[in-house]
Amino acid sequence: MHAFLKTGKLGPGDSKKASTSRSKEERSGSAAPWVEKYRPRTVEDVVEQAEVVEVLRQCLKGGDFPNLLFYGPPGTGKTSTILAAARQLFGSLYKERILELNASDERGIQVVRDKIKSFAQLTAGGMRDDGKSCPPFKIIILDEADSMTNAAQAALRRTMEKESHSTRFCLICNYVSRIIEPLTSRCTKFRFKPLGEDKIVERLEYICKQEDLKAEKVVLLKIVEASGGDLRRAITCLQSITRLKGKDIDITVDDIVEIIGIVPDKWLDDLMNICKTKDYSKAEEFIDQFMLEAYATSQVIEQLSEKIIYSNELTDQQKALIADRLGECNYRLLDGGSEYIQLINLCCGIIKAYELVVVKQNLKRTDDKACESREELFPKSNKRNVARSIGEQRRRDGLRATVIGV
Repeated sequence: MHAFLKTGKLGPGDSKKASTSRSKEERSGSAAPWVEKYRPRTVEDVVEQAEVVEVLRQCLKGGDFPNLLFYGPPGTGKTSTILAAARQLFGSLYKERILELNASDERGIQVVRDKIKSFAQLTAGGMRDDGKSCPPFKIIILDEADSMTNAAQAALRRTMEKESHSTRFCLICNYVSRIIEPLTSRCTKFRFKPLGEDKIVERLEYICKQEDLKAEKVVLLKIVEASGGDLRRAITCLQSITRLKGKDIDITVDDIVEIIGIVPDKWLDDLMNICKTKDYSKAEEFIDQFMLEAYATSQVIEQLSEKIIYSNELTDQQKALIADRLGECNYRLLDGGSEYIQLINLCCGIIKAYELVVVKQNLKRTDDKACESREELFPKSNKRNVARSIGEQRRRDGLRATVIGV
């Protein structure tokens, strides 16, 4: 080691020690992301998706698969499920029989013509290396298939038909509406539901036990709340906190807030209170100060959306106006807009929603005064006569308009 510090090179004895320690770490899997380390190895390990698991279990028994279409929110186990099923189906031939593509990166028609078509045309044997029988087909997994162009999807349709004897396709997407109908009609569709809070907590507790972590249930519940039903995001968050704090130190809720980048409620409350004053200068000063904290504007929109929905102070019309502005700001952020400008835009929208109350109150006062003046002009005894005369006047106006030809 001393020689390495001096020269920057390992000595003959150190080389062996370094390779040994590295191989031990690789074998233990401690260097691997926990998302991969604790990925389900069989379909029975898949969390919560009972209907999908049951159908795939029957397919594994029969040794045959239809073309599949998995859709649902991110982090619900779509990719893990098909990989686990393929691992059970092909065994030692798993890597040879699977082609996994991320369609968001390779989304054009050329990918279908080159990679997919050439792999689909390869023949597959019916025997494993261990002597067990193996289905004579391959599986092509297209992750994020909803990002593929329409031309690529149309080309894929023909390939699915021609190579059906030797290849099965599994399309994975978040939005099934973005897959063209000719493709969806050729696949068996499975919807992956967002995972329940209890299931995610149960999985996180299992990981904590395996990794010797100290985390109370309230901490895990905070991770689940922040992940929004995304198990992958929850596991990644837990690993990030462990890397920061270390395994021997208890994880706290404050650590979760800091790591995930959750905006404290104090900032959101201050934002709403300043907008309630309808002072645009104060709102601008607040945003200048808020930007120094380096919180993501998208996180502000996400948390504020929930706060607005469950607010008891705002009317339904105000909620609708603010929600519309939140959606507009989020769209512009995704389109590459400035975070600062969109926060200003959001505050202006909230202020206008609060100004709506003032306008309504003024209109109500005006209506009340008009009613009072009417009462003074027309006593109650004359109301019926006045109403009758107004009705007769309207009928005469209508007849006059008909004669004139309006």
